[in-house]
Amino acid sequence: MSLRFIYGRAGSGKTRFCLEELKSKINAKVAHPLVLLVPEQFTFQTEKDLIGVLGTGGILKTEVLSFRRIAYRTFNEAGGITYPHIHPAGKCMILYRILDKMKGSFRVFSKAADRQGFVNTLSTLITEFKKYNITPKDLENVSKELNEDNPVKEKLTELTQIYDLFEKTLEERYRDPDDDLALASKKLGETALFDGAEVWIDGFTGFTPQEYEIIGQLMRKAQRVNISFCTDCLDGGLNDTDIFSSIKTAYRKLVKMAKEDGIPVEPVVVLNNKPLFRFSKSPELSHLEQYLYAYPYKTYNEKTKDISLFSSVNIFAEVEACARDIIGLCRDRGMRFREIAVVAGNLDGYEKLIEAVFSEYGIPCFIDRKVDIVNHPLVRLIMSMLDIFIENWSYEAVFRYLKTGLTGIDQKSIDRLENYVLACGIRGGRWTEEKEWRMIPGLIPNEKSREEVRELLEDINSIRAQVLAPLMEFRKKTKGKKKASDFCASLYDFLCTLGIPEKIEDAVEKFRKSGNLNLANEYSQVWNAVMDVFDQTVEVMGDETFGIERFANILEIGFGECKIGLIPASLDQVLVASLDRSRSHEIKALYILGANDGVFPPAVIEEGILSDQDRAVLRNAGIELSSDTRTQAFDGQYLVYRALAIAGSYLRISWSIADHEGRTLRPSLVISRLRKLFPNITETSNILPSNSVSEEMELLSGNSPAFKSMVSALRQKADGKEIQPIWQEAYRWFAAQDEWNRKCQAIRLAFEYKNLAQPISRDKIAALYGEPAVSSVSRLEKYTACPFAFYVQYGLGAKERQVYSLRPPDVGTFMHAVIEKFSKIVSKGNISWREFDREWCYEKVSEIVDEMLEKMQGSGIAASRRYMALVVRLKRVVARAVWLIAEHIRRSSFEPVGYEVGFGEKEKYPPIVIELIRVRKSGSPEGLTGGCTKN
Repeated sequence: MSLRFIYGRAGSGKTRFCLEELKSKINAKVAHPLVLLVPEQFTFQTEKDLIGVLGTGGILKTEVLSFRRIAYRTFNEAGGITYPHIHPAGKCMILYRILDKMKGSFRVFSKAADRQGFVNTLSTLITEFKKYNITPKDLENVSKELNEDNPVKEKLTELTQIYDLFEKTLEERYRDPDDDLALASKKLGETALFDGAEVWIDGFTGFTPQEYEIIGQLMRKAQRVNISFCTDCLDGGLNDTDIFSSIKTAYRKLVKMAKEDGIPVEPVVVLNNKPLFRFSKSPELSHLEQYLYAYPYKTYNEKTKDISLFSSVNIFAEVEACARDIIGLCRDRGMRFREIAVVAGNLDGYEKLIEAVFSEYGIPCFIDRKVDIVNHPLVRLIMSMLDIFIENWSYEAVFRYLKTGLTGIDQKSIDRLENYVLACGIRGGRWTEEKEWRMIPGLIPNEKSREEVRELLEDINSIRAQVLAPLMEFRKKTKGKKKASDFCASLYDFLCTLGIPEKIEDAVEKFRKSGNLNLANEYSQVWNAVMDVFDQTVEVMGDETFGIERFANILEIGFGECKIGLIPASLDQVLVASLDRSRSHEIKALYILGANDGVFPPAVIEEGILSDQDRAVLRNAGIELSSDTRTQAFDGQYLVYRALAIAGSYLRISWSIADHEGRTLRPSLVISRLRKLFPNITETSNILPSNSVSEEMELLSGNSPAFKSMVSALRQKADGKEIQPIWQEAYRWFAAQDEWNRKCQAIRLAFEYKNLAQPISRDKIAALYGEPAVSSVSRLEKYTACPFAFYVQYGLGAKERQVYSLRPPDVGTFMHAVIEKFSKIVSKGNISWREFDREWCYEKVSEIVDEMLEKMQGSGIAASRRYMALVVRLKRVVARAVWLIAEHIRRSSFEPVGYEVGFGEKEKYPPIVIELIRVRKSGSPEGLTGGCTKN
């Protein structure tokens, strides 16, 4: 038994050293087992690297393991798992039940318990407790020692209650995967696993207490344990500002463990040959690694070739410039895509742009991240369907459900249904009433519009039936309080009724055929992920009964914790990763995107449930937890150091001066540091337009982007500016290609186009406005105000979407109709405007309003009691208006001779024909009056 440390700075060849030692042991045909222990996410790549070093087709004599794989090996050998593992989604569901049960007694967490995301944050904290071997009893002991006035005491008390109840719930039926390492460390000593083995531990920056216990067991069983660390030294004093401080802390703890067990510590292997292994061909990168955080530092005064800085006008232009540079590297320096990596300071803000731009440039890439399924169409379908019943058929919930694209109803039908529902204000119980919909949009639909709507009603009711059938079948099975098993079984039947499994399979096949392997990978996993959440819901909730709203809350929590891990779709592709997942295979060229202040390194803002002060209290009580925000900030500097030391040949760091909203962004402090280290560092930018041949040549990277750049250049030439000859050459090349020839012709026609209004043909006028063209005063006024608005409204026939409401213009329309009808009654009844009294006026207006309300039955407005009451109140308003008109007539010498008298085709008076190209003037004046004056 012995312990040996191997250390060196980034790029010194620690992993290579371990692999070469393994190779020599294998070639020597040693009898004892050989084990290489690496972080979970690097096991696959490490196996590939080991095969590459061995030059054989396999590694039968060596095991590449992670801590979790060691646990599984131990359990297979010694047993220990008597209950099934709880899924992270199920873990959150258990915590949800606990919070729901206990929130009435909370004081600290009373408000937070109902907040979205609190359950997931609490689950993360409990995971941390377990990794650091902290039990509810430990928290309770600390809480008892604190003074009553200490604010941490109450928080720890409530956390202890939650944690304790969570553990008791698990003990009954499940096993938490976070307990596996703790149990494995106890069971490992009972087995013969790794007895006499030689173990290499590589790629770690520190360990949790659970992992220390596993290492302790390995040290006691193995012939030798080799541990490699990335650090400048092991025996330096501890300093919180040292980027290697966490590694040096781990070293001291391991040495202490070895001494306590009487295990000898062998001499340290130091890998410090200059230049370091990775940077043997690049003095610039070697200098950067050595002096990035060194004080004092030396400057590199030569012009850099392997390191460059790039400032971009915005994020999109930054990603485009990166893509062009990658194409240039592969074309001019013979690099493969797999030898290139892109690290984004803020991957969430860059990944969609990277996918789109790299696809346009023909660059295959793999984005190393886990995909959250909450926003997947299948999950949105499920959650919006449940929201329909929770929100009582609200417009938002219904059409959120229909627009997922998975209901089997075509988009045109959905649009027609949506327009009808908006126009008639349909919501709530009107969706589920047995009778067919007969509402007609509008306040007072004329007979023509009524006929048009009636033609649509059959189609609308058919679409409505399609929508209702699966939803009502599901609701019939889940009405009232049901068990989780009933809800999940009904939901499964609902999804199968919609044919979701087949649609998912079709989507996967479609993505594969189109070459979108990442989406194919994602869709192929989402169905199983959803089924896992269903299974966990049934397992966790047991025989408890609840309503649909609680069921939706449980599913939402489960989906929020469910993430899909993607695998690379091919071998030769660019790796895109975040700063904390940047360690990978051997990389020659590295691009850093988003090197902005607060992002590179990332700013630590959130403290979580336990603040830095709370963690300090626990630390003083002898309880070790993960880093506080201050330590995380220094850990971020280590991540920057490790990222900048990934590449062996080429490094390009870029940042944007503005975000997608135009807000100013500052470059990272790392940029200032690089400028100090390299006074003559190569810097380029796209903030100002390019004007050199070499800069514009870079734009010829990929057919599609080069075509766009060519169009932009030719536009400048059309405006009278000088352009580089390469763009005319590019045009000739594109014009000679069959797939681009038509686009080139379109460009030529576009540049010849003169933006001058030209008379259009009579055929087109007739198609737009009819033959002969018919106009009116209001139409002419519209044309005078805005010819384009006239064209859109009367030529194209565009109409504003009707929305269910009673607006002031609608009120005016109603009053106008009542006054018109009253006027015609006066005219036909041989009653003069000067003869009737106020009482008769009010009586007639009331009769007219009642008659119109009777005719309005079936319209959207008539279905609302509120709006109908408002219309009734208009009686007295209209009556006053009519009486005022009568008063005006009484006091004048005019007599009404007609109301809404029309002129035009099929009207009382002929149209006014303007002999230009036969334009007929038509309309209906409000009223015609005649009169005489006395001489």
